[in-house]
Amino acid sequence: MYQTKQAVNIADALNFIDEWNKCIGFYTPQHHKQIMQFLIDVLNHEPHRGLLNAFRHSGKSTVVGIFAACVLYYNPRTRILILSAESGLASRMVFHIKNILENHPWCADILPDVKKEWGSHKITIKRPIGIREPSVICQGISGNITGMRSDLIICDDVEVPNTCDTYQKRIKLRERLRELDFILSPEGTMIYIGTPHTKDTIYKVK
Repeated sequence: MYQTKQAVNIADALNFIDEWNKCIGFYTPQHHKQIMQFLIDVLNHEPHRGLLNAFRHSGKSTVVGIFAACVLYYNPRTRILILSAESGLASRMVFHIKNILENHPWCADILPDVKKEWGSHKITIKRPIGIREPSVICQGISGNITGMRSDLIICDDVEVPNTCDTYQKRIKLRERLRELDFILSPEGTMIYIGTPHTKDTIYKVK
């Protein structure tokens, strides 16, 4: 039933998002398709690092949640960490992913028979035994991530006024984010999504 890690085909990912939007009575906007294509490209190609900046209310977090569910559908072994400025913001992404998994018609076979880990901060789908970490777990930027391992890290709005409005906070934020390199598995993927909130933004491409 389970396969080793496989590349997620862009056409299949677009079909996944189209099917989801059809379920909720919408169509997929063209810029959402472009965002999904970008995310899949980052996932499939080295160095597996991506930065998604988009205008406010563009639906970028919506697409990222669908992307995460799509990755789990094709690769149930995947361990995903959602990191946000605050734990409440990160848990919203987990809720979004959980909702997709529960209601997307393709995902019925990966829903757990017993939902021991199926809450607001972590969820675990049906997958091979022996994997310690949940399928999806979330943390605020100041939360405890020591000892975690992840195959896909999504930094969703880690830069907000409360984390970047002083020089000291920006230094602390950057130091915290450097710790993620020790959590990410070999050939793992790390994606930042958000909107710059300061001139000295962490999203600045040097």
